Amino acid sequence: MVGGRGSTKSTGIADYVIGCVRGGQLWCCARENQNSIEESVHRTLLDEIGRLGLEGFDDTKTSITHNSGGRTFYRGLARNITSLKSTLSGVDGLWIEEGEDISDNTLRVLTASVRLNATDAERKLAGEDVKMPEIIITMNRGSRIGGIAEKWLARAENELQRCGYYEDDAIMVVQMNYTDMPPSWFEASGLEDERLDDIKMLSQAAYDHKWAGHYLDEVANSIIKAEWFDAAIDAHLNPRLVKAFEPHGAKFASYDPSDGGDAKGYALTHGSIVLKCLAKDDGEIDEGCDWATGQAIKDQADWFIWDGDGMGAGLRRQVSDAFAGTHIKYHMFKGSLSGSGQDNASKIYLPLNDDKDKKPLSYADTFLNNRAQYYWDLRERFYMTYLAVVKKDYIDPDNMISLNSEGIPEMKRLRSELTRIPLKENGKGLIQIMNKQEMKKNEIESPNMGDAIYMTGFKPPLKKERTKIKYPRLNIA
Repeated sequence: MVGGRGSTKSTGIADYVIGCVRGGQLWCCARENQNSIEESVHRTLLDEIGRLGLEGFDDTKTSITHNSGGRTFYRGLARNITSLKSTLSGVDGLWIEEGEDISDNTLRVLTASVRLNATDAERKLAGEDVKMPEIIITMNRGSRIGGIAEKWLARAENELQRCGYYEDDAIMVVQMNYTDMPPSWFEASGLEDERLDDIKMLSQAAYDHKWAGHYLDEVANSIIKAEWFDAAIDAHLNPRLVKAFEPHGAKFASYDPSDGGDAKGYALTHGSIVLKCLAKDDGEIDEGCDWATGQAIKDQADWFIWDGDGMGAGLRRQVSDAFAGTHIKYHMFKGSLSGSGQDNASKIYLPLNDDKDKKPLSYADTFLNNRAQYYWDLRERFYMTYLAVVKKDYIDPDNMISLNSEGIPEMKRLRSELTRIPLKENGKGLIQIMNKQEMKKNEIESPNMGDAIYMTGFKPPLKKERTKIKYPRLNIA
């Protein structure tokens, strides 16, 4: 059961567990991290037993028993996961609260441990009707790369968005939010005042996470806000902006190779429109390069840019061979280039017109490296699009961006990537973006599609062609 605050998920499951215990069942109630009974759902279960006026229960302070023989017990999974293998074998049910915190390791052990004991397994083999043990998880969504999100929720998201319910042979997922509660109950609970205050005080992403059960796509110091991203989706189809977004100039394709098991990303832009953005989760780096260059040829791109930091450094010959005999030009992009070596290094970024005594700031004076420079440009384009779409300001079309939903099948994944890229403090006072290795350490997914998009911001320097000057022939007598 997944959803935001005020949906009564925990209360509903507490009632269900109480009913099972009344029927003589053994239930483990767990969290990923739990150091004491006070941190468990023990109090919730007791409150519901009292509210419902149920008899036959006994509070032993460390468990709840019933005269039918049913019982609950509580565990913190992360600390006791190995020893729980035998403990969980034979339970009738496992209730995990705050399941968004469950690690991949815990999940692997749990799904193998919650099973029939040997006696019940023999009874089932003999044809008896034996109830299979069940796992119930109550949670809000956390990160898209969380254990449960990747293992179970990913397959359910389309149906949850459509109707709030999903089921297959392995799992059932129900989405619940405060909007599913009777309005009178919700208002009487006192939560409505909190929700209204959160509308004013929280970012859109934080509000959607807390009250609508969305993935928490924003992180601290994220450079692109979720509402900016949302404003850019199909901005080129906005009736006020159709003319402004008419594409012009060259088509740019870009490729972010996999580096250390990551996905591969491909993007295609024309003017201010991201026509296409794709991810490829399988295959080796050379297969990914064939995939990306093949896409660029199919898309009739004029330029192909790929990330030359890390594994991409060895792709130059493969790229050259792929485009032999075509009109496509190519460029190996290096986000790590810094100082005087970065693109536009000496070009003025900030004129400082308000202070004539100060020296204008160049790109090298402002950004740590190419990665920071081009991601900051992407940030500005998302913000400008937000101003144009939502605030209805006039913005130069060349400074905006539109995400073509028809060419971006994994829009939610791209949203998660681009709204979870944080700034990083440095002692030089320069704008710096957290790199992929640091993002992994902070459990932030690798922005491979996002990287493909930001690289399309590269524009090759214009070559000035020499013009021949024809002088008039003089007739000299």
